[in-house]
Amino acid sequence: MSWSARQYSLFEQQRTRPVRDLVAAIPLAGVRTAVDLGCGPGNSTEVLAERYADATVSGLDSSDDMLGEARQRLPNVVFERADIGTWQPAQRYDVILANASLQWVPDHAALYPRLVSLLNPGGVLAVQTPDNLEEPAHRLARDIAASAQWVDRIGDVKHPDRHPAAYYFQLLRGHCTEVDVWRTTYHHPLSGGHAAVVEWFKGSALRPYLQKLGEAEQEEFLEAYLHAISQAYPALDDGTVLLPFPRLFIVATR
Repeated sequence: MSWSARQYSLFEQQRTRPVRDLVAAIPLAGVRTAVDLGCGPGNSTEVLAERYADATVSGLDSSDDMLGEARQRLPNVVFERADIGTWQPAQRYDVILANASLQWVPDHAALYPRLVSLLNPGGVLAVQTPDNLEEPAHRLARDIAASAQWVDRIGDVKHPDRHPAAYYFQLLRGHCTEVDVWRTTYHHPLSGGHAAVVEWFKGSALRPYLQKLGEAEQEEFLEAYLHAISQAYPALDDGTVLLPFPRLFIVATR
């Protein structure tokens, strides 16, 4: 299952709120160049461009579908196809934004300092990553994948490692003049109930499982996942599910 701009954008309002909070924490003065790593359909790039209206803002993503949507949304912004893990720009930046993208890239011990090295002096690396690998949505997917029915096909699926706040603080403070790290849990109201929770994670956390399955197998896996989700997340009286979603934020100044 490849990245889908349509699937991702089903919950654009909820997915954009964290990047608004992140970008608002970046210092405003002196920004001339800014880049959005893993720009997706351009919602995060739009937030960045709104805050730094006088800066040259660009974006990159590894998905052609995402880039097509981003270019339609922001025709005056340059978007390029690139892999964050191997990205080597020809210039340095005042702001490097990575909103809900670096969790897909391995080896953070090397990645984060490398991104700081691509900043101008005084530049800022601003990162938001989901901090939810131990939330029911992830644990249940792992449990189903490890069950007898699925283990031979998707039992080996593993998301790249993520780390606690202290890890990133210690990793970055030797490379930066200031490191600010915080964690926020959002509670996203999903009016579509438990089916909406499944749709949310189809566009992100479930992708590594689904892309290894055929269409019929995907439907069967999602049916089992929906049943498990309905037991783990209580619905409100009107059917709305309040989805807790913890996220880790980093604003690091070179």
